[in-house]
Amino acid sequence: MAIDMRIIFEEKTFLVCVKPAGVLSQAGAGENMPALLRGAVGGEIFPVHRLDTPASGLMVFAKTAAAAAALSRQVSAGDTEKEYFCVTHGTPENDGGTLTDLLFKDSRKNKSYVVARPRRGVKEARLSYTLLGATAREGSPYSLMRIKLDTGRTHQIRVQFASRRMPLAGDGKYGAADNFHTLALWSCRLGFLHPESGEPLSFFVPPPSEAPWNWFPPDAYAFAEN
Repeated sequence: MAIDMRIIFEEKTFLVCVKPAGVLSQAGAGENMPALLRGAVGGEIFPVHRLDTPASGLMVFAKTAAAAAALSRQVSAGDTEKEYFCVTHGTPENDGGTLTDLLFKDSRKNKSYVVARPRRGVKEARLSYTLLGATAREGSPYSLMRIKLDTGRTHQIRVQFASRRMPLAGDGKYGAADNFHTLALWSCRLGFLHPESGEPLSFFVPPPSEAPWNWFPPDAYAFAEN
């Protein structure tokens, strides 16, 4: 499969692009976004946030050290807006709500777990979700969700839904049995302040018209653009 690495906005201090599934969001062994972007636009590329390797969608990268510092401060302070689409197994009890859990990251396994009580290394994880659609494939129910992150923990969306017996489609790491397509997690919206002017910026890109996204009608995604 060809790598669909799209740059959707670029100026002198930063750019916004679509990270393909299977590509590292930071420098490392194998295909990675800084290397791909340097090849596409030249110059220095500075990562300021992460997106899981098997996930896809919008990311921002700085092109100067000053912009990297400004954007990194926003990410650390929780001042960036991040929204996602995901497809899960099963159907939630409610059409929307907030999920709050305590997560522990096992760095050796590169995996996070929901735990019952605070201890060293445990952090609170919180997200809100809206059910956008439901369908069935070969007798199994699937749900399309819109996710807003309040915290940015490792594998947060994946483990919070998996802990409720609703793993994301294609996510064998967290219990999905249908590991025949890429992880159904798409970064659809990214909002932040311009690193120089402070102007609010917001970008939205819908997922591609391929499985599992095309299991749902296009109008299921439409309102999320606003």
